Amino acid sequence: MSNLVNDFNAYRERMNAEILADNNKIIKRIFNLDTNAYAEGALDVQTKELLGLVASAVLRCDDCIKYHLETSHKLGLTKEKVVEALGIATLVGGTIVIPHLRKAYEFWNALDSHQHEK
Repeated sequence: MSNLVNDFNAYRERMNAEILADNNKIIKRIFNLDTNAYAEGALDVQTKELLGLVASAVLRCDDCIKYHLETSHKLGLTKEKVVEALGIATLVGGTIVIPHLRKAYEFWNALDSHQHEK
């Protein structure tokens, strides 16, 4: 099951490198802004990740959901906190979010499996 995690990370890393290699100023600034937005500030990093997760689920971006799930997992957020945030996302986004909720659960389980394999 950890292939799901490895495959996602390998693809993301490869494509981000290709995108950034084109040296497009706008794209580089957007990537930088995204990185800086999730830094510690008035809100702690864990809260920002949960906000990112909720927004990603409502917008139905599976890659974004995976990214925020993995970061949340690395930050030590519990499954209970993540599931509660996903519940809010499903409430706000409606039933159309449910297929993405399924994928989120699958990816969280893969993250747990991946961690135990190390």
